[in-house]
Amino acid sequence: MVGPGNMEVTSDNRATIPFVTIALILALGVGSCQNDVPEAPVALPRPPRIAPDYAGIVVPPNIAPLNFVVDEPGVSYFARIRAASDDQAIEVASNTGKIIIPPQQWHALLRNNMGQELRIDVYVKTAAGTWNQYQTITNTIAAEAIDPYLAYRYMMPSSYFPKRMRICQRNLESFAEETLLDTASFGNGCAHCHTFVNGNPEKMLLGIRSTSFPSATIYAHDGQVEKIGAKFGYTAWHPSGKIATYSVNKVRQFFHTARDEIHGVVDLDSAIFYYDVAARRIKKAPVLADRQRLETYPAWTPDGKTLYFCSAPLLWTDMDTVPPKRYDEVKYDLVRISYDVDTDTWGTLETVLSAGATGRSILLPRVSPDGRFLVFCMADYGCFPIFQPTSDLYVMDLSTGTYEKAAASSEHADAWHSWSSNSRWIVFSSKRQGGLFTRPFISYVDAQGRTRKPFVLPQPDPSFYASCYHVYSVPELITQAVAVDSDALLTAITSPPPSGVDSVTGATSATSNPAYQRGQSSVQ
Repeated sequence: MVGPGNMEVTSDNRATIPFVTIALILALGVGSCQNDVPEAPVALPRPPRIAPDYAGIVVPPNIAPLNFVVDEPGVSYFARIRAASDDQAIEVASNTGKIIIPPQQWHALLRNNMGQELRIDVYVKTAAGTWNQYQTITNTIAAEAIDPYLAYRYMMPSSYFPKRMRICQRNLESFAEETLLDTASFGNGCAHCHTFVNGNPEKMLLGIRSTSFPSATIYAHDGQVEKIGAKFGYTAWHPSGKIATYSVNKVRQFFHTARDEIHGVVDLDSAIFYYDVAARRIKKAPVLADRQRLETYPAWTPDGKTLYFCSAPLLWTDMDTVPPKRYDEVKYDLVRISYDVDTDTWGTLETVLSAGATGRSILLPRVSPDGRFLVFCMADYGCFPIFQPTSDLYVMDLSTGTYEKAAASSEHADAWHSWSSNSRWIVFSSKRQGGLFTRPFISYVDAQGRTRKPFVLPQPDPSFYASCYHVYSVPELITQAVAVDSDALLTAITSPPPSGVDSVTGATSATSNPAYQRGQSSVQ
């Protein structure tokens, strides 16, 4: 099968179709629409079944073609894709039901009709030789673009370590995919928690764990790659790029025998630290590392003045029993604390939303770049929402503190979300395609913080996900391609940390926190 990397990209980032892709189109049974145009079709009172489900969605004006399969019985298929007028209508015929949209025509149609409806008319020819016409599928072309690149981890869902995985980046405007790091190059180690400053990949952190080399964090910046002699957990760059805040987690995996999700994860102990880039020093603030609490998932506001994170009471003293007793009673609060990057001073810890008020565990806060909204997950318990079928997305209006379940949520696990730089799109991991494999889904977020029906990351072959047994995790939107060379990353991984880069712990001043009352919410 021709892979995403075989697409060519023009100077304006639009995909073109090389020879091998033309071969793929012919193999899929897609050809010229001149020979089998629907005649005297019979109108049916329902829309067609298509896969992936690209119906009733808001489409970025710069997204790759939303190729789809018509899941209706027939011998020939025909699709007309158009905007308000038929001037630029795209017509595609197929004898397999796979509708492969010409990229150049697709991009021109979207670019010239931003803010307008995108209509798809589907016709199916029956074995008797008559044509059926289904109700029109109506989508909307957004006026706002999505960030053009997505970085993610791609791997088999095996629970064993070591195992092979890749850190990839995908051009969302085409089907071009690039492997930034393949862990097969260093003993099938683990690469995770790729993090960027304000979605700009010019500064990137990447956690590394391996049976062959010491655990570490790789720091790529200004055309250089260096190694930090400590492994960062869930990481959030301060918007200034001066510090990176991260958790240190003692995470253990176990397995259920009588739950919807067989995997389980427990965080036995955790705290939040931060790395001073200029000083090359790891620092600790006591307010972020309470020995009686579990602190994780740091996230900065875009002005850099407030750090949000999740905190839960430590319910056990035995750190070796997995799972510990009461593991399913652990529920995290959403908390925040002020910070002054110029004086390196932390403020007073405040509970924003407590598990006591919601009855659920609050996880993975991420603030929109315009500072207006915060998206987070809530699950029945615990710290790892992607293994929780009960995990849903919620949106909080930071001006009022009110929140509601996102319309983009599903009956399966929805987690790990990333904002676009214009605050109009989120990409998140979801198991909604059957409950087993995580896929990246894209959802529009309007000016009021309402999410729209999400759609799966498009692929050149629309049946791709039906036979894909890999998972996508930690999808992160970025404003441009990561330029660091894969060989440079590997050299840093296999080399000792450079002189002066080590794990030195220092303390910074923090105010006392008499106003911090656990289990009480400041949000009504």
